[in-house]
Amino acid sequence: MIEKLRNCFDEMVVYKDLKKTGNIFFSLSLPSFMRDWLLKKFEDENGNFDADELVHFVKTYLPRKDDWTSIKNRVVVDRERVKFLAKVSVDIDIKTSEVSFFLSDFGLSSKDSIIEDSVWQTCKDDLVRGRETWGMVEIGYRPPDESEKRGKIKLTAFKTFCPYTIDVEYFKDARREFDTAEWLDVLLGAVDYNASGYLGDEEKKLTMLTRLLPFLEKNLNLIELAPKGTGKSYLFGNVSRFGWLASGGVMSRAKMFYDVSRRTDGLVANNDFVTLDEVQTITFPDVDEMRGALKSFCENGYCNIGNHRVDGDAGVILCGNIKKETMDEDGFGNMFEELPPVFHESALIERFHGFIKGWNIPRMNDDLKISGWALNSEYFCSIMHELRDDMSYRAIVDELIEVPEAADTRDTEAVKRIATAYLKLLFPQVRSADDITAREFKRYCLDRARKMRDTIKYQLGMLDVEYRGKDIPTFSVRPDSEEVG
Repeated sequence: MIEKLRNCFDEMVVYKDLKKTGNIFFSLSLPSFMRDWLLKKFEDENGNFDADELVHFVKTYLPRKDDWTSIKNRVVVDRERVKFLAKVSVDIDIKTSEVSFFLSDFGLSSKDSIIEDSVWQTCKDDLVRGRETWGMVEIGYRPPDESEKRGKIKLTAFKTFCPYTIDVEYFKDARREFDTAEWLDVLLGAVDYNASGYLGDEEKKLTMLTRLLPFLEKNLNLIELAPKGTGKSYLFGNVSRFGWLASGGVMSRAKMFYDVSRRTDGLVANNDFVTLDEVQTITFPDVDEMRGALKSFCENGYCNIGNHRVDGDAGVILCGNIKKETMDEDGFGNMFEELPPVFHESALIERFHGFIKGWNIPRMNDDLKISGWALNSEYFCSIMHELRDDMSYRAIVDELIEVPEAADTRDTEAVKRIATAYLKLLFPQVRSADDITAREFKRYCLDRARKMRDTIKYQLGMLDVEYRGKDIPTFSVRPDSEEVG
């Protein structure tokens, strides 16, 4: 299969050996998407690279926040031009048409920066693609003059972090070369896991990959409870540059949704997903305020704070550790009792679409760490990000799923949204309902979506007697769905 993978995806495949090189990247505190970008840059065709050369590059071009004062000294005082990798966002002043930029990781705001027109014309196509763009920036200094009394840091050059075109249609077509079992292994390798470490256990592989569903589907809200050490923080915090992991501490409505004093949108407006990790340890300063915003956003994809409407595509994911004695394979025990009080309301929990049984995911060990050729994580996560905008999969799901009369709208939407995400992840080559067999769709998409929703529904009954004994509808695959090869 490795030869097939390399033939199909060519330069988008890198050699990852976290057993041998994991300590290097761990010491450098690099997320997977950055690590794979570096591997692609420094590896030869056999997967070998010079560790000293890579470390030198990181120390030169990946500054820490603590280095910002030194960088400013070089730029403003010594009048150097300094080049480094960073996240960039831009602002265009409607009154003056002046373009400025932010370096959020270093606290550089638009009032202290400028992108002059000659530079803007060369890099605007890359910088207007999204709210934030990763790339190699080069900055210099524009001193004050008679017309401008304030000096500014200027962008002198920019090269996008993703120098290749993301061809989603090619990715879809390449999936046809793999059977389902092979594709599960490809997906695991793309997010740094060694498929052989699962000893052929398909259920464990699929449960692990369920964590990726919010990467592919907008506004998909999930809850995962799992034992410690199963890799929740790693997957949600390191694999994709399009998501945000908040682990412990304080989470305010201002940070999550909208900061009234600063007039800035929060995490849900700027990320594909926001994961509240170790949710039992997170403090919410105003429970009612946060609960109200969460209920509206998780239902509609927007919420109103004062006179401002916050729109976002982010899924909200709750991750928490669960004691062994509290785990319930059938989801019939009260597993939400240790969640913070903000989540002790059925009206909010109902807005979470599905539950991931994290105890089906093995505790992380060396055998589960990737060691071999695998899809570049940065490339794969860019593909997942692009698939979020592809509405054709939902149309296929709508066609395939038969909804019984009087089905609860929230249950129907939850099942369809999860099934759509599974379809994108496991069968991206599907372009019409005839491209997937009824058996495969039921087994890998519909049944799994229904079970994930079923657990949420039962837990609702534990919180509120109004929901007790209410099962979700019996969804089925449409009767005229034909088995195809």
